[in-house]
Amino acid sequence: MTKERSKLPNVRTELFIDGKWKDGSEERVAVVNPATGEELVKIAQANKEDTKRAIEAAKVAFPIWAGMELAERVKILHRIGDLIEENADRLALIMTLEQGKPLAEAKAEVQTNIENMHWNAEEARRVYGETIPAPNNHKFEVKKQPVGVVGAITPWNFPSNMIIRKIAPAISAGCTVVLKPASSTPLSAIALFELFEEAGLPAGVANLVMGSASEIGETLTESKDVRKLTFTGSTKVGQLLYEQSGKTLKKISLELGGHAPYIVFADAAIDEAVDTLIKMKFRNNGQACTSPNRIFVEESIKEKFTEKVLKAVQNVTVGSGQEEVDAGPLINEEARETIDAQLRDATEKGAKILFGGSRMDEGEYKNGFFYQPTVVDGITRDMDIFYEETFGPVIPLLSFNDEDKVIEMANDSNFGLASYFFTSDLRRAEKVSSALEYGLVGVNNSGVSQSETPFGGVKFSGLGRENGRQGIEEFLEIKFVHTSYL
Repeated sequence: MTKERSKLPNVRTELFIDGKWKDGSEERVAVVNPATGEELVKIAQANKEDTKRAIEAAKVAFPIWAGMELAERVKILHRIGDLIEENADRLALIMTLEQGKPLAEAKAEVQTNIENMHWNAEEARRVYGETIPAPNNHKFEVKKQPVGVVGAITPWNFPSNMIIRKIAPAISAGCTVVLKPASSTPLSAIALFELFEEAGLPAGVANLVMGSASEIGETLTESKDVRKLTFTGSTKVGQLLYEQSGKTLKKISLELGGHAPYIVFADAAIDEAVDTLIKMKFRNNGQACTSPNRIFVEESIKEKFTEKVLKAVQNVTVGSGQEEVDAGPLINEEARETIDAQLRDATEKGAKILFGGSRMDEGEYKNGFFYQPTVVDGITRDMDIFYEETFGPVIPLLSFNDEDKVIEMANDSNFGLASYFFTSDLRRAEKVSSALEYGLVGVNNSGVSQSETPFGGVKFSGLGRENGRQGIEEFLEIKFVHTSYL
């Protein structure tokens, strides 16, 4: 029996600029529940002038925030973390309603926000400079100072954590921020900004603008007052922002697409490899840049591995995120069309669908963007799915016999974010982890994202790092000071 579903909690619908909630200059746009197709609420939209006002507010607030007593700044940051914890259930429900992921996953995402806020609050105390040995009567100092106003653009797949992963280190470093969240999922951003206000974050330190991605993005990149841009999203958009930012020579961080290889060697713990694959693949219904997308299995265990995967996939439940399910809907119709196209291309070229492979659009699934958990075998390099990122619940299987060959195949991608492999051979673990051309490597696990460890990719997966001590460094400038004692 379907349980009664909760309604959207009361949440603001305006922009947040210079510490005030304001309506936008453009016509409001509806936010839709991807599980039901229902309109949740209409949200204010900013234009170029609204965005410029937000930048100006951040510019004015910057010297005040950067000059605040460190202990007071840290206190506010910890207060934000505490408020997120106090409001975790509300934040999770808002996220599930606008994004679709199961409520348990949404709660786990909010938990990472709590950890991330407290971690970065303490990192503010650890922005260390250095003193370099100098000639007598001279002092060589290296200082680290906040870069200034930051433009931040975040995606819809992790609509809460991607915001905190950018704002937390930025304001901890002493920067101020103008945030543009994904148009599909602005409510999670608004709900966080309500907590920023409640925590006593000074006016102008964090500003929120919703609206046209191209117009707001261009306004941020062309502004000389915005000294840093941080973006998570597609490689195509990242390349455009990188090009636009070159005109004002901004510091830039880009966390872009991924196409993670998942390698299972014959000596691996098969049950653990299968269990980890299922949990990681169907987390957020495959809509994650770290999701395993090419599953390489050594030939001698391929049949056994495939049998276990099929058995596990049959137990994956799909439905509204408010139900106790393993996977919710995809974000929109375009996502389903992309999966349809990849599977059609693969089967036309010889691949075989072993399970699933179709939309779910009858009964309770009728009005949502649901797709069957899918397993497809016989993937080869001439198929689109080998090179194109699959943002959905599809497990593509490939076989291999040679260690060096599978490394070469795994690296045959423009992307270089996450990678995973399973083996009990210590020599192989060292060799393969060094050889994989990825910023993140999970050896016998999938835990590549923690507040205290650096997260980011290479190649077309982006520039810079989030999380860890490296995360706050992205928002700092290095200054050398040479003092002579006359």
